[in-house]
Amino acid sequence: MTAMIMPSPSMTLRGAARSGFWRNSLAASLAVGLHAIVLALLVHGWSLEKPPVEQPAVLRTQLVMLPPAPQPQAPEPVAAPTPEPEPVAEAPIQPVKPAIDPQIQAQKLEQAVLARKRVEDKKRERQAEQQRQRQETEKRTHDLEQQRQAQEQAQRAEQSRLAAERARQQAAQIAADSRQYLPLSKDAPDYPQRALDKNIEGDCTVEYTVNPQGKIENPKVLDGCHPLFMRPSLAAANTFRYQPRIVDGHAVAVPAVRNTFHYRIK
Repeated sequence: MTAMIMPSPSMTLRGAARSGFWRNSLAASLAVGLHAIVLALLVHGWSLEKPPVEQPAVLRTQLVMLPPAPQPQAPEPVAAPTPEPEPVAEAPIQPVKPAIDPQIQAQKLEQAVLARKRVEDKKRERQAEQQRQRQETEKRTHDLEQQRQAQEQAQRAEQSRLAAERARQQAAQIAADSRQYLPLSKDAPDYPQRALDKNIEGDCTVEYTVNPQGKIENPKVLDGCHPLFMRPSLAAANTFRYQPRIVDGHAVAVPAVRNTFHYRIK
């Protein structure tokens, strides 16, 4: 930055008041100084040839006005930089659409209607197919359920029939066995006097074999019988008489026949 000092009018007036002698002596001194400088440059090899011109560097300078010391003045206001105008965006140029032929437009509309109709037809067909498959599935499920129920009912009926048949056979067998060795006579045992005196009650089971003549063989008292009831129970069982059991026209023995005597004080 370079500064240039401009002489103020007041200083010029004071310089003009000086005498002419001093002004002439100053001019002579300046001339002698310039000649001395030129002579020194020639002695040191200074040439009058112009040096090659180089591209001068760009240097921005600003002129600053320095006011005189006695009368300071306010600095001049610096103008604000003018803002650059913003670029205006250009509107995009819309391409001009060619005119559409009415026939072509009608054909396109007709094709669009046909395509939409085909899509709707396919959609309806797909829905109908799904509905049909769903109905078939429900029908198969219903048929299978009916078959299962029918099979269960048939199984229950067969089981009931078999149970009834087994019950009938057992009843017939029991009836046949009962008819074959029905008791003809059974006498009650005597209540032991000692049990009566001691108010003892109880049950006594006797197991024996009915021989082909209907008489009792090998009677024995099973566990759980009171000792006071054993002898009268065995004595009473020996008096029992049965109708013999007939198998294939022959009387046979019937083993493991049991009879329980109940001793109660009334």
